[in-house]
Amino acid sequence: GSSWNNCDFETNLCKVLPEFNLQPGWIRRNGQSGMGPPYSDHNGNESAYFLSLSSEMQSSSAALRTSVFLPADEEHLCQIRFHYWVSQMSRTLMVGLQKLSEDTVTNIWQVSGELRNQWNVNTITINSTEKFEVIFSGMVETQRQGESVAIDDITFSEGC
Repeated sequence: GSSWNNCDFETNLCKVLPEFNLQPGWIRRNGQSGMGPPYSDHNGNESAYFLSLSSEMQSSSAALRTSVFLPADEEHLCQIRFHYWVSQMSRTLMVGLQKLSEDTVTNIWQVSGELRNQWNVNTITINSTEKFEVIFSGMVETQRQGESVAIDDITFSEGC
């Protein structure tokens, strides 16, 4: 719906992910970039943009942090819907929750590589009684050609 804040990565501007273009491990690209799969966004559009892990990642993981959200209330839960692509077993995508009073990130969802190369969709509901950030982390065990982690169309409900 139109009430959801949508990050489709077609422009570099995304209110909820203020730093996504500064993260060294994530790059904004499309299927025509010559960087391997995926070769289109989740709608099958080769020229539409999404985020994927760079093959020149300096470390084994790259985090993508949202801005700080206010506590969710019972009427408006914070729901985050996103499309993801994880190919091969040495790739993992995790979603974590960091409450501002805590130093640690709590893992709330993760998926490891499946050999089917396709976009999937997932919705996460967050119930936090204090301010929080959400962190998408892509992880790589071994660098191999033609393997990737990608994210597209992250939408945030009004409760976020």
